[in-house]
Amino acid sequence: MSGKAIVRIKGITKIYDLGEVKVKALAGVDLEIQPGSYVAIMGASGSGKSTMLNILGCLDRPTQGQYFLGGLDVAHMPDDELSNARGKQIGFVFQSYNLIEQLTVIENIHIPLFYQGKSLEDHYDHCLKLAHLVGLGDRIEHRPKQLSGGQQQRVAIARSLANEPLMILADEPTGNLDSHTGQEILDLFDRLNAKGTTIIMVTHGEETASRAQRVIRMHDGKIASDTINPGRSSIAAN
Repeated sequence: MSGKAIVRIKGITKIYDLGEVKVKALAGVDLEIQPGSYVAIMGASGSGKSTMLNILGCLDRPTQGQYFLGGLDVAHMPDDELSNARGKQIGFVFQSYNLIEQLTVIENIHIPLFYQGKSLEDHYDHCLKLAHLVGLGDRIEHRPKQLSGGQQQRVAIARSLANEPLMILADEPTGNLDSHTGQEILDLFDRLNAKGTTIIMVTHGEETASRAQRVIRMHDGKIASDTINPGRSSIAAN
């Protein structure tokens, strides 16, 4: 395995114990992702796609195997260390945006920094820069209910970048958006990736996955295929 990979998974198995039944959601998965990659993970219900998302996002632990995130062995970290690594190394973008309704745009962007004990006052310019990056520099005092779905997802993307994480993990990021707005969000991901941001996107949509450089398909808890999209493979290098 390459030393420069930011994600290195070796022999990851995840078994859910449901009493009399044990379900093997992941069955010895190996995976490596390089910095600057744009990867789509696909799979039907029960394929292991959601479990893979939870493992990659340090939201769940593997039953067996190794997971190195930016060189840190996170597979079996204590809870507090794992939470700290997750907060610093991973930016999340969810289908349902997960914004705090009572906070303004710039306050929502600041949330990951807040959990690191960093004040908005000291990092206002950084958060403002991110608002401008996603095209919401003129909406920083608005609250989520005053924004369209696409604008809310832009806030979520800016928030995911606040801690300058190793990677963004996006879970069906266009799932709640109409096709035109969804394309705008994917265009934004393209631009971020072109600047070097690593993106791992879980999706069921073939058209959405076609925007990625690399498409991984899950089946029965294993990687069934791992292919490079020739038309997108050079994005991160631009």
